[in-house]
Amino acid sequence: MLAGLGTHCSLSLAAPPGTSQALPVLLVVGDSLSAEYGLAKGSGWVALLERRVAEEHLPVRVQNASISGDTTAGGRSRLPALLTQHKPAVVVIELGGNDALRGLPITATRDNLNTMTTAAQQAGAKVLLVGMQVPPNYGRQYTQDFSQVFSDVAQARKVALVPFLLKGVADGPDAATLFQPDRIHPLAQAHPRLLTNVWPALKPLIAR
Repeated sequence: MLAGLGTHCSLSLAAPPGTSQALPVLLVVGDSLSAEYGLAKGSGWVALLERRVAEEHLPVRVQNASISGDTTAGGRSRLPALLTQHKPAVVVIELGGNDALRGLPITATRDNLNTMTTAAQQAGAKVLLVGMQVPPNYGRQYTQDFSQVFSDVAQARKVALVPFLLKGVADGPDAATLFQPDRIHPLAQAHPRLLTNVWPALKPLIAR
């Protein structure tokens, strides 16, 4: 399943009450899957992540810079300013689905993800790359090549990887019941699973 091309943009998440704005920033740069497209505010996986961080008293402040419809090229162009503004300790890159929807070259997707990862590392941030997969109707070779992009970049840059954000949602037996009518964006009830997919790779990057 892929992230859609809507124009909705989630607002940045504020720090929990009583939390100092001086806390290190965990920056999420993503598309509609991270921007709460079609969801009530506060029900997406990034909002759930913010609550998890607060519950576990982890010293980080979540900043959601996700925009629905964004591509890796868009993220690449936005990232330098975000790094300068937020000086994040951790950067989560959740982009690529819209590249496939638009039929953009896989080589460009790989180059953009690599450039973003490198820029974040050079700014002193730890990076988590969140992968996406496309349905079989895209063709076997394209499906394999697209999935491989994320692991290739993660291996080359030696960063953490979530192979498939929608694992257990898009590929599960109840997939049809877990998506909005567009069959692209998960319902709010599926977003805890998205966080479950991300959390094991992300938590070790958050320094206590």
